[in-house]
Amino acid sequence: MDNIYLPRETRIQSIIDETHDAKTFTLSFVDQDYNRAFSFKPGQFVEASIFGIGEAPFGISSNPNRKDSFDITVRVVGKVTEAMHQLSVNDTLGIRAPLGNSFPIEESKGFDILIVAGGIGLPPLKSLIEPMLDNRNEYGKFTILYGARTALDRIHRHDLQKWGERGDVEVLQTVDHKDGNWDGHVGVVTTLFEKIDIDSQNTVAFTCGPPVMIRFVILDLLSMGFPEDRIISTLERYMKCGVGKCGHCAIGHKYVCTDGPVFSYKQIKRLPEK
Repeated sequence: MDNIYLPRETRIQSIIDETHDAKTFTLSFVDQDYNRAFSFKPGQFVEASIFGIGEAPFGISSNPNRKDSFDITVRVVGKVTEAMHQLSVNDTLGIRAPLGNSFPIEESKGFDILIVAGGIGLPPLKSLIEPMLDNRNEYGKFTILYGARTALDRIHRHDLQKWGERGDVEVLQTVDHKDGNWDGHVGVVTTLFEKIDIDSQNTVAFTCGPPVMIRFVILDLLSMGFPEDRIISTLERYMKCGVGKCGHCAIGHKYVCTDGPVFSYKQIKRLPEK
């Protein structure tokens, strides 16, 4: 970015209805030269704005190896997201990106991979899963665990099915409450740990989801013997400015928007807040 405070205009290329309150927007920058040069790393985020309404942060949910466009998955939680859900294809959004740090994809090569996602926490991890699968031979055993409130609340259902059908990825799903025609596992996502065989000393675990879920996932991973620096999580704070200026996302001496949003548990445990 040449100006971290200046949103650049993007155009909506497509919209996918994920659930009753979540949509995935495919965006490309109107400035074609800027669009061709744009790149991001897995785990980075954007600040999306609707002029006259406001601005909010969203993790990028697409493969960084894909050029010319990128995705954000948006769940309705306030006035900005409500306004975004009223937009149509060819409408425009302001975007400041890429922001924040990224998942340690290079450092994870040679290890087994465990992904633990809950609800709307899957989209940011999707930006990690897909480039890893593009280079599947560089990683060991690959396991994805995903939990949602109900079967109808599952995000990226098509992708979960696609990954599970590959043959070289184990995908297990669960829901907190059974609904519809769901005949799969029922329970919080940590109940899936008993269904998998993991070598904790040779695995990097990535988790993203509601804070309460992350807390119990980390506790279980620690009890399984995972090293603290190979438990990788995101932290959720209101990243109002996205560039470490406003202080809204500060935790002690760390800013989630610039020092994160990706942290290892070794880093997290040193912060002053749980």
